[in-house]
Amino acid sequence: MKNLGSKTLKQQSKQSGWNMKRTKALALLSGGLDSTLAIKLILNQGIDVEAVNFVSPFCLCRKGKCGAVEAAKQLNIPLKVLSVGEEYLKIVRRPKHGYGRNMNPCIDCRIFMLKRAKKYAKETGASFIFTGEVLDQRPMSQHYKTLKLIEKEAGLKSRVLRPLSAKLLPETMIEKKGLVKREKLLDITGRSRKRQIELAKESSITDYSCPAGGCLLTYREFANKLKDLFSHKKMVSVADVSLLKVGRHFRFEKNKIIVGRNESENKILLATKSPTDYYFEVPNCGSPIVILQGPKKKKVIERAAALTAYYSDKRGNDVLVNFGRKSMDKSITASILASEEIERLRIT
Repeated sequence: MKNLGSKTLKQQSKQSGWNMKRTKALALLSGGLDSTLAIKLILNQGIDVEAVNFVSPFCLCRKGKCGAVEAAKQLNIPLKVLSVGEEYLKIVRRPKHGYGRNMNPCIDCRIFMLKRAKKYAKETGASFIFTGEVLDQRPMSQHYKTLKLIEKEAGLKSRVLRPLSAKLLPETMIEKKGLVKREKLLDITGRSRKRQIELAKESSITDYSCPAGGCLLTYREFANKLKDLFSHKKMVSVADVSLLKVGRHFRFEKNKIIVGRNESENKILLATKSPTDYYFEVPNCGSPIVILQGPKKKKVIERAAALTAYYSDKRGNDVLVNFGRKSMDKSITASILASEEIERLRIT
């Protein structure tokens, strides 16, 4: 939506395609306490609410939906779950506004989600969009200037309501139109969650998740794995990213070696390996499944076999390791690596 200056709200609504006559709102629902409370505030004003939840490969909570499904049921509102894929990965790889402490492109991520929400709001006839954001709660994306920047770049200038902090922010077009009553909105700011927890008790909201965020990109170890992936692979898929969540990851020259940590991960590695990957296992004992990606040079195969032997239950200096592409039709005798060498190869 463009900034139309002195034009009336009615003219702006007509040009943008938004239905401003119908009091229906679209909420960005993470499943966390803040977004749940924001929805409760809007429902209390007699406004119909539909929620949208964005699922990315980096979601950390509750089976990829961060409790959004449970929250929507508790609030008795419809929920649309939208998955983000390769388009989102491009933003993570080269964010216009940079990263937070690790690989979290919070500003670009927010712009991306609001653009998608704006499109969905038009499709469903929602009159406005609102979020559970709290002023100055997040160090990168929730300062006043950043909130305004995000709105502008998403094409939603003055059209995003933040019910939990609305009284501390300039009046939006939503409030000016009278779609919501500003006096019934809140003035929460900062990182403390004391007021939110009190409000949750008052509203009988007991089941909520993600109190400190649910994004793997904020975790150093995962961020380092992703950096390594981006630096060694031009075309990264959602499947590539999902594999970062499984096993121990090692880098030897141009090769990635992934070592399963338990039976569940072994099954995942076997099910998701590429037809060109080699896989390794020590026979007749407790052994990880190990996946070798990249060129299959002799010294690389030896390293992968040595890692397989190291993490197996087999003891001794010479360990027989089976490996192959379609089946384990080859064998190699591996020597156990020193722990210092293991750490040198590990992506951390």
